[in-house]
Amino acid sequence: MTTSAKKPYLTGHYTPAVDEITATELTVEGSLPPELTGRLIRNSHNPKPGVTPTHWFKGSGMVHGIRLREGRAEWYRNRWVRTPALDGAPYMTDRGPDLTASTAGTHVIEHAGRLLALCEANLPFELTRDLDTVGAYDFDGKLTSAMTAHPKEDPLTGELHFFGSSPFPPFLTYYVSDAKGEIFHSAEVPGATASLKHDFALTRNHVIFIEGNVTFDPTEHSGIPYGWNDQQPARIGVMLRGSEGARHVRWFSIEPGNMLHVANAYEDGQGRIVLEGPTVDREGFRLSWNWWVGAPGRGAEPNTRSYTRRWVIDLADGTVGEQIIDDLPVEFPTLNEAYLGAENRYGYAISFPDENGFGGYGVVKYDRTTGARRVHGVGDARLPSEAVFVPAAHATCEDDGYLLTVVSDLKQDASQLLVLDASGLERIATVHLPRRVTGGIHGSWIPDGGPETDGS
Repeated sequence: MTTSAKKPYLTGHYTPAVDEITATELTVEGSLPPELTGRLIRNSHNPKPGVTPTHWFKGSGMVHGIRLREGRAEWYRNRWVRTPALDGAPYMTDRGPDLTASTAGTHVIEHAGRLLALCEANLPFELTRDLDTVGAYDFDGKLTSAMTAHPKEDPLTGELHFFGSSPFPPFLTYYVSDAKGEIFHSAEVPGATASLKHDFALTRNHVIFIEGNVTFDPTEHSGIPYGWNDQQPARIGVMLRGSEGARHVRWFSIEPGNMLHVANAYEDGQGRIVLEGPTVDREGFRLSWNWWVGAPGRGAEPNTRSYTRRWVIDLADGTVGEQIIDDLPVEFPTLNEAYLGAENRYGYAISFPDENGFGGYGVVKYDRTTGARRVHGVGDARLPSEAVFVPAAHATCEDDGYLLTVVSDLKQDASQLLVLDASGLERIATVHLPRRVTGGIHGSWIPDGGPETDGS
């Protein structure tokens, strides 16, 4: 850590919160749908005052929670995830990596009644319903590697699929936990490399891994030892779900690029695998990386030249077709997760200004059937967070539900939770929060009904 001049990830929308607060009985404009009874939990990189991380991703994790119940906004609270790294413990020790020395600042999910803050280089950290830290969680000793920050919960079985990636062998380990939270399958995936694997995809029948041109680079000293390498082949790995799938993984070459986040993947009517998500090219990665480390020659935003790409993988003839399908810079794709792994008509994302700073922030809706794109602009100097889809009660259509996004407003030095109609993107309600919430990464809606939410 250094105390150098302000970095881009410590200014503007990304200025860290300096303390922890709790506020109750929040002001609501409009009417909150009563079925929105639960908690929106978001994660962000938020170093302590006086600490300047060497990389955006090295900032300590802070979770922000908003409790809604039957038309009321009962509370907001924010808490640092209290890991050893928060107090300066190093990741690398004389005994090797310390998987508990985590920022825990990328994502937060609920599975089998446990609330888990995630960072892909480490073990998960369990939190209480009030966002206090319980400690590192290793699935009763069955998780022996780091865990991706982007696990996938099968909407049909409740199983949680995830992986651990490492710059050293074994490069890729795949895990499945049942709906009760017990890991019942793990396997090393042959043929994987040290390429950065941040996210992956799950279909009804397959697991899809994406290896781009960003790979382990021991000469990178930002604290995140990865960089673009033209010699690293870009590939997609496809394996059948099930205990024998890893043994028969197939790797397919694709065009150079790098993907951070998957929108969705599924098998189409011809048995081909369709995979979509925002990707960057070499220049886009350079501009984005320089923002993440605060180096000169950076883009105006943390993600630059990030355009949605579609791959169509024909397993029968061994070919991959690919194309960029939209020219709007976007990131943080989401969907109605009942359609995760199946063909979805609708998808959502956050739009950003282009590499020169032109254009605005907004919440985007895609209709994959018609090709239509709709954008809900949030206004000048206002940055929305990843839009989380929540189904409406008694929903009959895929887009029958709500999008929840937390907006950072620089002009007002404030934040609001916006509730949008996922069908037309009209604003339904606004919850005024007691502070401006740091521009963050990922989060989850956790409805009431399980042991983690009852009574809080």
